[in-house]
Amino acid sequence: MSYKIVVLPGDGVGPEVADAAMSVLVATSGVFDLSLEFDNHAFGGAAIDACENPLPTETMAACKVADAVFLGAVGGPKWDGAALRPEAGLLGLRAGLNLFANLRPVDVHPALVEYSPLRPERVSDVDILIVRELTGGLYFGKKNREGDNASDLCKYSKFEIIRVARIAFEAARGRKNHVTSIDKANVLETSRLWRETVTALQKKEFPNVELRHELVDSAAMKLITSPGSYDVVLTENLFGDILSDECSVLSGSIGLLGSASLGSGRLGLYEPIHGSAPDIAGQNIANPVGAISSVAMMLRHSLNAPKAAQAIDNAIYSALENGVRTSDLGGAFSCSQMADEIQNRIFAD
Repeated sequence: MSYKIVVLPGDGVGPEVADAAMSVLVATSGVFDLSLEFDNHAFGGAAIDACENPLPTETMAACKVADAVFLGAVGGPKWDGAALRPEAGLLGLRAGLNLFANLRPVDVHPALVEYSPLRPERVSDVDILIVRELTGGLYFGKKNREGDNASDLCKYSKFEIIRVARIAFEAARGRKNHVTSIDKANVLETSRLWRETVTALQKKEFPNVELRHELVDSAAMKLITSPGSYDVVLTENLFGDILSDECSVLSGSIGLLGSASLGSGRLGLYEPIHGSAPDIAGQNIANPVGAISSVAMMLRHSLNAPKAAQAIDNAIYSALENGVRTSDLGGAFSCSQMADEIQNRIFAD
């Protein structure tokens, strides 16, 4: 069987990390005898420059018939004053593909504990999976601007909450059997619905998975003061966006972490969690590990190749353990050299 991968290099360092990630994916496909087809398309700011649309019709059409989509990065100050911003393409892509759950694993490699701004004893046992609802809430609610006043509607339905919560509980079953649901139920009506719905789902379908509720403000503090106490973190769109970026600091560099945006089928969108970093674009110094980790998630969730995914994870671990570092981690390896070091460590068991 041949799998079709749509690649959206995007903006800033996006094309560089996309090239690095695809080189590792190609090497892995050779080792594990996977048949892959690649299809590149314009997206984000690059697409605005090309055709004044961050999500061209042909790009959306290609993504809908793909087995998986890889995105390098999107956005940058160049388009800050544009009528239609690059990020609108990303929101449109998530909605158009019905990708309602974002998975962001956060762990700290033993060799990188010293790079975390937190004390070693606080991060040495960190292994968190953040499950963020991705197509509801403030980002997709009705927006209004009248003179000096503006509003954004935050709206959720039970259906939206149940489907993302189910993914979190199912993930917890394969981990430490614990979910922390984060909301602002003491203030927001949507959060009260969120808490009630998550509680009812846990009692009905996942009684053996421990559930803990926390308010977002206290959780923001505890994710730094005691990150090891979390297993699976479930939360809504805005809170998840903020908290997942906060958690990225635990690993020592935002360039290390990947993500997967999933729906009810096999198709997923995979991207590193870092931004477009326009200040270093074109210099071949961006850390590609987050992009390569995203490829491993692609193999696991969309391409039915868990052994290949594990081989990439092992190769990343081996490279870091042996001192291979990009400049964000005090090393001298370029983006492409880091990818070469990782792909040279891809082995089948």
